[in-house]
Amino acid sequence: MNYKNPDENGYYGEFGGAFIPEMLYPNVEELQKNYLEIIESEDFQAEYQDLLKNYVGRATPLYFAKNLSQKYQTQIYLKREDLNHTGAHKINNALGQVLLAKRLGKTRIIAETGAGQHGVATATACALLGLECIVYMGEIDIQRQAPNVARMKMLGAEVVAATSGSKTLKDAVNEALRDWINNPVTTHYVIGSVVGPHPFPDLVARFQSIISKEIKEQLKEKIGRENPDYVIACVGGGSNAAGTFYHFVEEKEVKIIAAEAGGLGVDSGKSAATTFLGTLGVLHGSKSLVMQTEDGQVIEPHSISAGLDYPGIGPFHAHLFKEKRAEFFSINDDEALQCAFELTRLEGIIPALESSHALAVLDKKKFNENDVVVICLSGRGDKDMGTYLKEIRS
Repeated sequence: MNYKNPDENGYYGEFGGAFIPEMLYPNVEELQKNYLEIIESEDFQAEYQDLLKNYVGRATPLYFAKNLSQKYQTQIYLKREDLNHTGAHKINNALGQVLLAKRLGKTRIIAETGAGQHGVATATACALLGLECIVYMGEIDIQRQAPNVARMKMLGAEVVAATSGSKTLKDAVNEALRDWINNPVTTHYVIGSVVGPHPFPDLVARFQSIISKEIKEQLKEKIGRENPDYVIACVGGGSNAAGTFYHFVEEKEVKIIAAEAGGLGVDSGKSAATTFLGTLGVLHGSKSLVMQTEDGQVIEPHSISAGLDYPGIGPFHAHLFKEKRAEFFSINDDEALQCAFELTRLEGIIPALESSHALAVLDKKKFNENDVVVICLSGRGDKDMGTYLKEIRS
């Protein structure tokens, strides 16, 4: 089965597609017709790969976490996406999409952001490549991710608060889509996750697939084989997870694990564990699993982590879940916090709260001592210091 590439209509099994207002149809159709030809062209790849190496700092290390491995009695490797320029995996996709937008003749970039990492990455790419940048961010996220807001402004981006709904990531996406409808000719919308209408889930996954490509090469060098026994990543919309899983989904011997944000608990009414709570629906332009009421109203999600605070999941991941190709765990806020402090004290690495959800799988599943377990450390913890400080003080 082909898990990683959608069909010509953008479907992964029953999930995906493009459910868009008529006003957006020309933009989305332009992308659908041109994205593969452009991003696979020799000149695009030459510029993109040069920037990944010399600007972003790739390849990121695959680090054997000796102390963590000793504690959990297995072989744990951390894919250090936190060491990318701007501090997360988001720059892989942001740079790629802004390069694509330039080739499509766009002069203005819009983006949504939750934790702020995608906003910072997009603002960085726009500063480098000389495009106007507007970032939509939930009012609540602006308050809890103040350092990233400051970075975006310093990079020349305009940060616009989304003040409707829960004032978080979902609402930032809504505002960005409204902007795109109003400015269809000059503007490209850099979606930050594997969500949205086709071709965005595929486009973002392809740019993030550099993560699993490097893991294969690095494991070959370190242990003499390309495939680990397990790959683990956190999933909100799921871009770091899509990149981490991409080159392994068709390798049957590799077990895939996704960690969702359980919030205060799956049954608490304050959660973002979509595969546990979601049903088939349409959100932000694609058909997937969505947390919604019986009459289709979106249920407000909750997570301590702004980047996982989303009521849906990308169609790629919904397909992996439905086909039982990936195992999904729900990780509560307190479990993620505990794992953030554990990694910090055992390995001297302060992770983002999103990544801490992936680390928490180590407490949920028993691994054998010879298992090779690769965990995507999707971002660094600078942006979450306010939350960590509250924990230290309490």
